[in-house]
This record gives sequence, structure tokens and C-alpha cells, in this order.
Amino acid sequence: MRIGVLKISLVAIVVAFVCFACGDEPKKEVQKPSKKVKQAPIVKRPDFNADSAYAFVQKQVDFGPRVPNTEAHQQAGKYLSSKLKSYGFEVINQKTKVTAYNNKSLNINNIIGEYNPGLNNRVLLFAHWDSRHIADQDKERKKEAILGANDGGSGVGVLLEIARQIEKAQPKIGVDIILFDGEDYGQPSTSDNLKSGTWCLGSQYWGNNPHRPNYSANYGILLDMVGAKDAYFTKERISMAYAPQIVEKVWAIASALGHQNHFVFNETMHVGEDDHYYVNKLTGIPSIDIIQYDPQTKAFAPHWHTHDDNMEVIDKNTLAAVGETVLATVLQEAKLLQ
Repeated sequence: MRIGVLKISLVAIVVAFVCFACGDEPKKEVQKPSKKVKQAPIVKRPDFNADSAYAFVQKQVDFGPRVPNTEAHQQAGKYLSSKLKSYGFEVINQKTKVTAYNNKSLNINNIIGEYNPGLNNRVLLFAHWDSRHIADQDKERKKEAILGANDGGSGVGVLLEIARQIEKAQPKIGVDIILFDGEDYGQPSTSDNLKSGTWCLGSQYWGNNPHRPNYSANYGILLDMVGAKDAYFTKERISMAYAPQIVEKVWAIASALGHQNHFVFNETMHVGEDDHYYVNKLTGIPSIDIIQYDPQTKAFAPHWHTHDDNMEVIDKNTLAAVGETVLATVLQEAKLLQ
């Protein structure tokens, strides 16, 4: 995921102190307890099938590394588009060419699924579906692409299962699921002359070229590395800078569902350039990042950007915790709008 030397702004000044969220060598972070939120109202546990979400992750991994300009990438893209269509979503394949940090031209495809496209009240859910083209954090085979079961595959797997359940529940709200491409093709931290903006190429393109003119949503939720066993999801600092009210809403729902062992009430500063940063910056849609924090590394899990990011790290209990929380958030939003 991402690197960058980001431009300073009133909100983005927080980014100057963060490591590159899935793209650079993680820096030590200062962990600070956040204020406790009020007791969340009773939240009905939604139907979410962790076995199904797991199978969606497995299917992606079965294609192999989903790196732009490869056959595996093309086949995986067709599969993801067809699954969203099969659950009643109107699908737009936003295809374009972008130039990577190494001057390579990449064919990328942002896969956009719309549910109830005619409604103004909308929730945006997103993840990235590409996988890293190199294993730059590994000790061996560093130049080979990784499978990206957790980093990429897990967020997409959860969103596909959410799409399946939305078709069944038929909530009276608009839901957009965007699977961003080209997120993980960023400049390695060991490179000379590090540049900003080399990560999150798909979300940068979409932010400047939304699939619908003047597109807007009530808020957005990014799922990134949400499938590992015993994963902790902290209130990461960029989310708290741009959309603290959404963080508190989602974490309160997670707690009400009994997932406080995953959604912990601490703030951490371990994420830099990630897709939610560009959604916030370019569209103004308040968006948060549900992303794993590892207390031992003070950043990302040891399998991050290595060949160990395979199906062995994926845990159904974690997929269920995230999937139930996000789906309950959407369904509660729909109920509040009635």
C-alpha cells in the first residue's frame, strides 16, 4: 500500500508524521488512548456468512497475484465485476492507463458497483483489489509478486459478502462498492528520490474523475488488511482527522456487536497514503480506514508485503467481525433514513 511525501494542509498535516500506510518502512508510533464513547444502542446482528467471505478471498488468491498488465489481473477483474452484477449491483468498469513510479504504463480498472443508484443518500464502501508487484519486505524472492490474501484480498472478500447480503436485505439506501486498482504499485521505501503520490493510483484517478458527475456519499469506509487472525483495528490518525464522527459510529457498533476485541479504543499513527486519504482529499467525502495495527511492530503485521501474505493468515472470525460491523453500519444508516 502507499507511500508519499504529502503536501501539508490543515487536515493533512497529520500525514507529515505518519509512516507510509502500506507503502513505506513503518515508523514507530505513539499510542494514545482515545476518549471512551457513549454506550452504543442495541444493534441487531446482521446476516454475514464468514465462510462465504473466506471463499471470496480464496477465489482471488487462486488467480495468483493480481498485478496490473497480467493475465491473472484481467481474469480476476472479470470475476469481481460478474459477482457484483450477480448480486444486483449496476457495475461500471472504470478503465484507464496510469504511469507508475518506474515509468511503466499500467492498465488499471476501478470496479464500481452501484446499489439503488437513483437514491441521494449513499454510503461508500471500498477496498483495493490489486496485489503488490514485489515482495519488498521479504528476505527472499523480493522481486516476485505476492498473493496478497490479506493486503487486498480480505477487504474485497468482505465487500462481496456484504453485497450478497444487501441483495437479500434490500435496504432503502444507496450503496456504492468500489474496488480500487493500482493501490499497491507504489515506490519501495528503499528507492532513491522518494516521490509522493506513487501509491493509490486508482483512487487518485477516481477522485479526479468520479464515475458520476458531482458524486457524493454520506461517508465512506475503507477495508484494508481485515482478515488476519486476532487482528486489531485501532482508530488510525488520518481517519480521526477527517471523519472522527464516522470512526466513533463504526467502533460503537462493533462494540455493541461484541467485537471490541478487534475494534480497540486506541488511536494510532501508523497509516499514511491509503485510498481513504485520497477520497477525503479529492472528494470531501468523510472516509475512514479499517486497517490492521500490530502492537509488536507498531505498524503492520509481519506478513505485510511478503510471500507469507497467503491464505494461511486469513481467519474467518476476523472476517466476520469486520463484515458484521460494516454491514450493520449500512443497515442502521438505512433505518435512520426511513
